[in-house]
Amino acid sequence: MTTVLALAAYAALAGAVAPYALAGARWAYRAPKAAVVVWQGLMAAFVVTAASAGYQLALAEQHMHDGLVGLLGVCGLPRAATGGPAPTPADALLMLPPLVVLLVPTCWLLHCLRQTGRARRRSLGMLALVGRQDPEYGVTVVDHPAAAVYCLPGRSRRIVVTQGALDALTDAQLRAVLAHERAHLDGRHHLLHATTRAFQRAFPGLPLARLGREQTALLLEMIADDRAMSAHPRDVLATAMCEVAAGQAPEAAFGAGGPGALIRLRRMLAPQHKPRRVTGWSLVAASLAAPLPPLLLACAPALG
Repeated sequence: MTTVLALAAYAALAGAVAPYALAGARWAYRAPKAAVVVWQGLMAAFVVTAASAGYQLALAEQHMHDGLVGLLGVCGLPRAATGGPAPTPADALLMLPPLVVLLVPTCWLLHCLRQTGRARRRSLGMLALVGRQDPEYGVTVVDHPAAAVYCLPGRSRRIVVTQGALDALTDAQLRAVLAHERAHLDGRHHLLHATTRAFQRAFPGLPLARLGREQTALLLEMIADDRAMSAHPRDVLATAMCEVAAGQAPEAAFGAGGPGALIRLRRMLAPQHKPRRVTGWSLVAASLAAPLPPLLLACAPALG
């Protein structure tokens, strides 16, 4: 029982306490790549902890005292390898609770990917009818007065620019915005969006799910901003973003305005020093190691 309580405390820390601390951390906007990894690590830690707690709750008394050996026995290792009796069908049922915890977010992820894929194909079908190719910029142009720039990720990836954006942006501004969109495509940011969306579907009401999705979306925009500013002046990108911030992007697309436009503008115009590289690597290492404590705790002999 002590093990279950320890796992519950760890799940509460990862799912309800740490998200608020991370959402308010100043360093996250200075190192968005590291912050995205930390959010993903928290989500992985919560899932592993919940699965481990489910295993412990369903565990037979003998396996609780067998610790790791009991876990291996339930997983189906031969008797000679574990030194205990061969697993029975009833033992295999003990794996259902943790498997459910793991399968629910996985199934939601597959559903989200399929759903966004359908929406993307619908948008591509519409573009085939109303869009025209611009060989100079390598984009698809849509005759619409509103200034909007967005990208459709995936195998048939596409960057779309409205005629309103072409009229409103200078050549330098347009190239800066296109660099932002290409950063989304090259980084496959749509997969991270799908991950956070699936996590929120699997665990509705969990602070980690809500804040993780909101903050990851904002951080991915900042990552794309940084990529664009590495080749274009920051004031040019900031001005261009103001022009297209109100433009609407279809479902499954990344709009150049994106979430948190005001926060991103302040970040562009008042840049801050990035954390030291050792700090960033330490944060990444800590987030990658976050799922390990519940595994070690669940595999250790019962504490009481």
